[in-house]
Amino acid sequence: MSPLISVLVIGIGLAFVLGTIAQRFKLPPLVGYLLAGVVVGPFSPGVVIDQHLTLQLADIGVVLLMFGVGLHFKPQDLLEVKAIVVPGAVLQMAGVTALGLGAGHVFGWPWGQGLVLGLCLSVASTVVVMRALQDRRLMETRRGKLAIGWLVVQDLLTVLVLVILPPIAAALKGGDIQAGELARSLGLTFGKLALFAALMLVIGRRVIPAILHYIAHTGSRELFRLAVLSVALGVAFTASTLFGVSIALGAFFAGMILAGSQLSQRAAEESLPLRDAFAVLFFVSVGMLFNPSVVVDEPVALALTFAIVLAGGVSCYVLLRLFGVKSASAVTIAVSLTQIGEFSFILADLGIGLGVLTEKARDLILGASILSIFLNPLLFAFAARREASTRLPPEPDIPKPAPEPTALTGHAVLVGYGRVGRMVAEGLKSMPLLVVEEGAVGDPGIEHIRGNAARDDVLAATNLTGARLLFVTIPEAFEAGQIVEQARRANPNLMIVARAHFDAEVEHLRSRGASQVIMGEREIATAMLEYARTV
Repeated sequence: MSPLISVLVIGIGLAFVLGTIAQRFKLPPLVGYLLAGVVVGPFSPGVVIDQHLTLQLADIGVVLLMFGVGLHFKPQDLLEVKAIVVPGAVLQMAGVTALGLGAGHVFGWPWGQGLVLGLCLSVASTVVVMRALQDRRLMETRRGKLAIGWLVVQDLLTVLVLVILPPIAAALKGGDIQAGELARSLGLTFGKLALFAALMLVIGRRVIPAILHYIAHTGSRELFRLAVLSVALGVAFTASTLFGVSIALGAFFAGMILAGSQLSQRAAEESLPLRDAFAVLFFVSVGMLFNPSVVVDEPVALALTFAIVLAGGVSCYVLLRLFGVKSASAVTIAVSLTQIGEFSFILADLGIGLGVLTEKARDLILGASILSIFLNPLLFAFAARREASTRLPPEPDIPKPAPEPTALTGHAVLVGYGRVGRMVAEGLKSMPLLVVEEGAVGDPGIEHIRGNAARDDVLAATNLTGARLLFVTIPEAFEAGQIVEQARRANPNLMIVARAHFDAEVEHLRSRGASQVIMGEREIATAMLEYARTV
């Protein structure tokens, strides 16, 4: 059988099985993916898949993971909590890195290896944090914003480390390097990075969105998905080949460039299936690199490495309390960050490639990662019990200014300005129209309220009591149901039209007060039958 087929079938299949088992035991599926890699890796008996090929496929996972991080990078979210997360994340990473240096000294390692070990242990997993916050519906709360902001600062600092590490690798290995040579090397690296960033900001902000807009208007979902994939892989490849920038950083830039585009949400949705599939292979490849014998051969070193990860969580809690965050929220945020994941693996692989880090050190990092991810759900359960024991109400969302109320009357309100929303808007030119959308609409001729329509103040600004129609075109049935229910309370006589994908969603939206629910598949079948009757 082809090695490629073996990698895909065995690697993804086993990751699915063990990921499902992990989910069943209330653990992140990521644990199952890592264990799948351990099972099919060279250090375990039984079936062994091609490690070299798996690592090559994993590079695609790195590109798509970092592309996704860039797509979700929102400077405004960081600015809201910058006074806490910027100094806090910097101090926390510095403290953990110092502990890594100390551990390296205890292990008898060169100081450069201890430094890289500490950096690897100082950055939490974006995948684990985002999933944990989403599962507990904390994304829009203050603690969620703080956790994400802290994570963004960590990610940006780690990206900076990925840039700086290659030119200083010789110094970290204890080599004799002159200050002038080091300065020239750093200058060349930052010069290439600045040139790449300038090209991305000047050309990328115009060319890439223009291409995606053109493809979007062709109406081909397949071509749009290929365009998104081509942008992510193409920019990463160009960054690495022409500018000496890591593929991870190149992909992050590509995602960040698209983050401000109207098509960013659609790009994220279309790239998600491929991103998830190749991300699984990335974690499988990481598990393959882990030598389980380190648990027996180096239990003290592994315990000390794991303790440093836990110390990072403790330092996060202490810093949050010093910045005035309430204890219950500080515990939740610290718990979400008390683990290490994909960035640690990327940094460790770079360290090994540069000869700064040994494979034994990577085994300790991987072991600490698996242990921390295993422990994370238990820590979250502890945080939940502690919060319940304080009997404090949940912290409110970060306050946002209420939008200005519209002066329109006899108008149509359109919630959502995606593909369906745009088509609805085009057919409503004879009626005053108000669009509610979290992102930019991009059409100056359409009155627009920016915000989430599920918020009371946003919906109140649409003047539903004076409106004629409400169209809810967003695809999320749960959120759409909230909007429909609030709108029906505001105006019992309002005509409300919503969209659905399944019969259950149709019933859900009707029970919340929708006048009419349109299900795409059903309308297609009805149109086909009506046409057949005319033949």
